[in-house]
Amino acid sequence: MEKKTMPVYVVKLGKVQASIWRNETKHGPRFNVTACRLYLENGEWKRSDSFGRDELLTASRALQSAYDWIWSQPRTGAVEEDRGQIYEPLSCN
Repeated sequence: MEKKTMPVYVVKLGKVQASIWRNETKHGPRFNVTACRLYLENGEWKRSDSFGRDELLTASRALQSAYDWIWSQPRTGAVEEDRGQIYEPLSCN
């Protein structure tokens, strides 16, 4: 049986959920985020990737929490990212 991949961190605010996934690369770990809205239909929980007016602020807060968690993780590898800019390591010679 194939091992199911699980998110490394989940932010759940009410019916909105943001899941953080870790991907190993040659430059170290990288993270991706998926967001969904949970809803109950005929007694069964389901997921949707669309958000209505009343879920938008909650979704933005869940995504902000995911962003904060990712940036709190130690960074490794040859390339460091700093809020959207890529810096190559500099030699001090």
